[in-house]
Amino acid sequence: MTTTLGLDVGGAHLKAAWLSGGELIDVAQEPCPLWQGLDRLEAALATVAGRHRPVAVAAVTMTGELVDLFADRADGVGQILDALASALPGVRLEIFAGPTGFLPPGEARRRVAEVASANWHATAALAALALPEGILVDIGSTTTDIVPFANGRVLHAGYTDATRMETGELLYTGVVRTPVMAVASQAPVDGVWRGVMAEYFATMADAHRLAGTLPEGADLHPTADGRDKGPEASARRLARMVGADLGEGDHAAGGAVWRRLADHFIDRQIRKVEDGLAQVVSRGVVPDEAPVVGAGVGRFLVERVAARTGRPYRFLMEAATLPDCWRSIAADCAPAVAVALLCALGRSPDGARRGRVAWASG
Repeated sequence: MTTTLGLDVGGAHLKAAWLSGGELIDVAQEPCPLWQGLDRLEAALATVAGRHRPVAVAAVTMTGELVDLFADRADGVGQILDALASALPGVRLEIFAGPTGFLPPGEARRRVAEVASANWHATAALAALALPEGILVDIGSTTTDIVPFANGRVLHAGYTDATRMETGELLYTGVVRTPVMAVASQAPVDGVWRGVMAEYFATMADAHRLAGTLPEGADLHPTADGRDKGPEASARRLARMVGADLGEGDHAAGGAVWRRLADHFIDRQIRKVEDGLAQVVSRGVVPDEAPVVGAGVGRFLVERVAARTGRPYRFLMEAATLPDCWRSIAADCAPAVAVALLCALGRSPDGARRGRVAWASG
């Protein structure tokens, strides 16, 4: 029985999903700080490559070509493809290129604009298989994708990172790696407004951890100060963002003042997502009653966005015929699951119609 491996090669994580006999059999995520060197990707790929054998096909999408290790996107795509070929000898590589579908590596090198940062399109296409219409909101560790879909089609206004940022479909805000200074320039503390320091003292992982909303296992990278990820250390980092020490004003570690500060940063982050959603909705390409469809490790925020904007909420993986134990991590690694499934569907449409692929049509 052949196995299809879906890979999402990001700048911070490598996400993988294995599909065999039309069923999802495994999903995994490995830390991969690619900006630190290509060896980080090689190590992550080595871990993934040995997890399930044999693999016949690897369906690949990527965003890691953006990291400053590479001279430009073309250089990044080329080096990532070289690393994949080396790590997966004998495996046929299918490179995702959005609406174009899958390309062989040689052609992918010549069509960088279609291949680069196309993972959002795979997830949206997966949502379009499951639901008649909606707006995918995929909040990850670093970015947020907001993509409308209807009648089996992805209705994006932009495709490149630059155009998607212009249209509100790509926001650089996530629940783990986003620096706190990127979500707010000031914050209320003890009844006064304090400026937020433009320093990498804390990330949104600290805010969500202190608020008790960060999912277990979501934060795979070192903290801003290299210290532990407990509530006291998180509170200390957040306090530093407003020029304070943890014990200032006799506030205990993790006390109410710092939890309120965390809540403020989270509220500001949610407002950014609401603004992006409002911009996308303003195009009028889906009905006003279309649901918001949540994916990514930060999908708990998508539920709050849906409630605050008065829209119904749907969970991306609710239509998948998956055991409950797989639903959460499959949503965390949605682009990897999506390319594995889309590749399998492309190669076996008759089997898919018989229900052999683990996804139910809406």
